[in-house]
Amino acid sequence: MSRFLSLLLPLLAASSLHAELTAEQQQVPLEQSPTDAKAAKIVLIAGTPSNKPGQHEYFAGCALLMEWLKAVPGVAPVMVAEGWPKNEAVLDGARSVLLFMDGGDKHSFLEPARWAKMQSLAKAGTGFVLLHQGVDCKPDRAADFKAMFGAAFQSDIGCRGHWDVDFTSIPTHPINSGVKPFPLLKDGWLYNLHFAEKGVTHLLQCAMPDSSRKNDAAKANAGRAETVAWSYDRPDGGRSFGFTGCDLHANWAEGNQRRLLLNGILWSAKLDVPSSGVSSETTPEQIAKNWDRKIFTPKAKQAAATK
Repeated sequence: MSRFLSLLLPLLAASSLHAELTAEQQQVPLEQSPTDAKAAKIVLIAGTPSNKPGQHEYFAGCALLMEWLKAVPGVAPVMVAEGWPKNEAVLDGARSVLLFMDGGDKHSFLEPARWAKMQSLAKAGTGFVLLHQGVDCKPDRAADFKAMFGAAFQSDIGCRGHWDVDFTSIPTHPINSGVKPFPLLKDGWLYNLHFAEKGVTHLLQCAMPDSSRKNDAAKANAGRAETVAWSYDRPDGGRSFGFTGCDLHANWAEGNQRRLLLNGILWSAKLDVPSSGVSSETTPEQIAKNWDRKIFTPKAKQAAATK
């Protein structure tokens, strides 16, 4: 091989790795294993581009979480883009794996070999954190999701949509440490989930508009506060945490949401959660970074503008 080709091939490989990323996103370190072998590895897996700008900003959300986790002593976050690691070895030894991506038939980890890897992580006691649409799955996967994540969204009883919510009561749990009652505006929610029979603790509940109840099972519970965040002590000894919000990227500005998610990550990894919760800071400029490149047809642009 010529010297020119020997220099070019690594560059081509790097270009292929980041082919779908913006120039800004390419500056974010991906799949870099911790240099401190004693640090708790937390793997953050961001899904591929989805929805309109400002929603489903999986990459940007994971990049923010990575920066906040870097400030937690003894924690080593590793970020993965495009739904699954190019090198699965980055998952080995993870204390927890966060999945922030589209659900249903778009799940990136249900291909047989990947699912086998997920099962091996579960057997090793690895924690899981599942955000937003990740809890949505095909009917034949519902039992698997309840066993691994503690909950599954199914259209037989489940409902979804975008509206304001208000969390007026915060139960006592390590994940809720330091979390105060707070509202979230214009976010997207999935609720009326199928939960595992044992091991689930309901962490955040709120009223949902009765107009959002589109099936008989949901209508039968009109007025009931619905669970959108939960913890799950798995039978295999691992821990899982879920939150169906995080649709609207702007809501990372809400400190209580950040504290909830960061606490949940530590709890899922079996790390101590500070009594006042994990603190974090951000700015509008930081929230505006690393958004996905999303291309709209004129019709789609018009529809987005009217929402």
